[in-house]
Amino acid sequence: MSESSLSQAEPSKPSLRRAVTGPMLFLFILGDVLGAGVYALAGTIAGQVGGAIWVPLLVALFFAMLTAGSYAELVTKYPHAGAASVFAEKAFKSPLISFLVGFCMLAAAVTSAAGLSLAFAGDYLAAFIDVSPHWAALVFLLVIALLNARGIKESLGANMVMTCVELSGLLLVVVAAAWCFQSGEANLGRAFEFKPGINPMLAVLGAALLAFYSFVGFETSANLAEEIRGVRKVYPRALFAALIVAGIVYMAVGIAASVVLPMDKLTATSAPLLEVVRASGLNIPPQLFAFIALVAVANGALLTMVMASRLTYGMARMGLLPEPLSRVLPKRRTPWVAIIASTAVAIALTLTGTLAALAETVVLLLLFVFLSTNLAVLVLRRDTIEEKHFRVPSWVPVLAIVSCLILLSQQSLDTWLRGGALIVLGMVLYGCNRLVAPAVQAG
Repeated sequence: MSESSLSQAEPSKPSLRRAVTGPMLFLFILGDVLGAGVYALAGTIAGQVGGAIWVPLLVALFFAMLTAGSYAELVTKYPHAGAASVFAEKAFKSPLISFLVGFCMLAAAVTSAAGLSLAFAGDYLAAFIDVSPHWAALVFLLVIALLNARGIKESLGANMVMTCVELSGLLLVVVAAAWCFQSGEANLGRAFEFKPGINPMLAVLGAALLAFYSFVGFETSANLAEEIRGVRKVYPRALFAALIVAGIVYMAVGIAASVVLPMDKLTATSAPLLEVVRASGLNIPPQLFAFIALVAVANGALLTMVMASRLTYGMARMGLLPEPLSRVLPKRRTPWVAIIASTAVAIALTLTGTLAALAETVVLLLLFVFLSTNLAVLVLRRDTIEEKHFRVPSWVPVLAIVSCLILLSQQSLDTWLRGGALIVLGMVLYGCNRLVAPAVQAG
């Protein structure tokens, strides 16, 4: 069922409130991109390439900008909640493909939130309180759900504050490196060294997969299309500006980490940026930086769950998920059933794997979504609309497809098996919904 026919059938159904301004959208995207990835993965990237951490980050930024171009065109052309699944439905005219694209996006979002809850409940939280990680993750997800249900304006208001905090933490790492230079302890040459005994090109491609995880999050903003004021003008500006700012910050942080710490020390810790600050001699209290890291993780989880609930809502309105998931609170106008369902799944996923395993699965699922979106741009060029919208050259989605295939080739067999199991689960849910829906209509 298309969204246009559905909206005609239910004209009295509450819609989402357009409360998102340009600055709020910019900070939403920036906050979602500047999440826990760079705080945890700098050491892992260094373990693959050596001190040239900024190189795979630059490659990942280029790949992300290509796919972002496709999102900018399609969001401004079809500004509806549901994003990737809406694009797939319009391009491929297949309910199954539309569902699988939306389900991959949804599964990636909820899996990411589960991983972030584990990151929140780990060593950074242990700097303040000794508590069971799984209980801490449970409480964390429940608090995120309550803020999400309160309203999109309140959620993005909290995001604006948390984004400023997490950005300040990354800038603090750069300042710490500058301080280290002043003391004569820094070594700029390490930022241009590759790990001995490796093929630099292959190592960079492999590390770009990890670096790409640090940039994913920009796609979540597409699910706010119905809530953005002046979406056709505001969205492309906010999207590209946020990615460029994030890329500059990431590369500065990568260089800072390399020049302050030798590679053996950088790769031996799960909190590499905290070790950089400690080694810089700037005398920043470790608990202060731990607090900033916790805010970064919390911000990423909040924005991810906002997206997951809106995507669930959008797919339910399209008839791809059960209709109750599209119910909205009368006063708050937030998708409360979708929020409860996505939170429950995230809580369950926290019991199934580590942060690293969940992160790898997130990237795999999102690459399938990005392939669909980039193909949809080319297919939908024949569908013209009256309203002016953003448009990218045709070579952009073509190169974006190539970049997705390159990153898919770097995935491990275990990740393919885990992602495949989730996709099979999605197909089962799709089949069940197809069987139940006619029976409900007949009743």
